[in-house]
Amino acid sequence: MRHKQNNKESKTYVQGLRSFSKTLPRGLKGILKKNGYNYSEIIGKWSYLVGSNISKCASPKTIKMSNDGKNGILVLTVRRGDEITVEYSKKEIINKINSYFGYQLISEIKLMAFNSEIKENKNKKVLGKFSKNFEEKINKIKNNKIRNSLSQLLDTIKNG
Repeated sequence: MRHKQNNKESKTYVQGLRSFSKTLPRGLKGILKKNGYNYSEIIGKWSYLVGSNISKCASPKTIKMSNDGKNGILVLTVRRGDEITVEYSKKEIINKINSYFGYQLISEIKLMAFNSEIKENKNKKVLGKFSKNFEEKINKIKNNKIRNSLSQLLDTIKNG
């Protein structure tokens, strides 16, 4: 048996073996204890979990978990005007998420509305200033395929 004294662990290991939890970095241990992997799983499979109608108008912002890792509060950002749709389907969203995980992960959903029209207008104004520069730089590219695909991309961004 070997006794490690160089680090903060003072446990005895057989032939240098140690438990899996001891090999994880400290930051990752905190995330796993707070069920951070559940949040990434919800974000990754959001449209699968709630369906295309709800995923178009709402997306998860945060999860506030209790100490025991159950009965969390899911905070959703919802497009202004679609709050009623999401409000009426709260129980359905909770049931789908909890059935996916197999236990009661979410017990409540809170909604935060945002105005999507303002963000789109700001993006179009910023692009309008630089679109002539982009066009000039794209026209200088010698490769036809790259030039055509970049000009198509610029046109798609302009038209939104």
